[in-house]
Amino acid sequence: MKLQPLADRVIVEPLDAVEKTAGGIYIPDTAKEKPQEGKVLAVGKGKVGENGQVQPLEVKVGDVVLYGKYSGTEIKDKDGKALFIIREDEILAIVK
Repeated sequence: MKLQPLADRVIVEPLDAVEKTAGGIYIPDTAKEKPQEGKVLAVGKGKVGENGQVQPLEVKVGDVVLYGKYSGTEIKDKDGKALFIIREDEILAIVK
C-alpha cells in the first residue's frame, strides 16, 4: 500500500511502547499506554496559505516526532501494522 498524504498531513508509524521500566519491572500489554512517539514515513506537499502560496512542512521523512495522545486517524497497512495520519499542527516536537 502506497500512501501520499495531502496538504499538511503526515503519515507516522508509532514506535513500540516501553516494555520494561528503568527499575527493571516488565509492563504487561494491557497496562501499556498508547505510544506518543513515532517515525515519519511520508509528508504532504504543505498547507496553502491565505495568499495562495504553499507553505512547506517543517517535518520530513525519517524524523522521529512526538504527537498528542489522541491525535490523528489510525489506519492499518497491508501487513496489519498501525499507522497514523496526523496534521502537522498536531505534532508537538521533533526528537533530535
